[in-house]
Amino acid sequence: MGTTSIIRRYRFCAAHRLHTEHLSAEENRTVFGKCNNPNGHGHNYVVLVTIACADGAGGSRGVSLDELDRIVMDRIIARFDHHDLNLDPEFVSKTTTGENLVLLIWDLLVTQLPAGQLQKVGVIETRDNYFEYTGSASVGAHS
Repeated sequence: MGTTSIIRRYRFCAAHRLHTEHLSAEENRTVFGKCNNPNGHGHNYVVLVTIACADGAGGSRGVSLDELDRIVMDRIIARFDHHDLNLDPEFVSKTTTGENLVLLIWDLLVTQLPAGQLQKVGVIETRDNYFEYTGSASVGAHS
């Protein structure tokens, strides 16, 4: 039997600077270019959350869209909107790349949803940069 999915779109604005202490100042400028500006820069991020839907054949319903919206607002939007990502505790030892951000968002959501319901998280950072993670469907807080 096939799987039906719902994709919800959320937005937040945040600043960051691409920089790592593992590289010299010159290496950071070479690797990250203008995104290594010491003053940082901002993005209007779009987060796409894909969840599996109930199969309609008496299976468990999983999370409602209202509940999903509440979880995303509490765990993602409130945490990142109008903040500097470099100051987030999860980025103390990680560079604030889109790849690391999408992994963090997955981790923040997967334990809040019924097991296997979160299918994919996507982050649009710019017109040209999209990051996606599908993670492990076996991880989750609920059965």
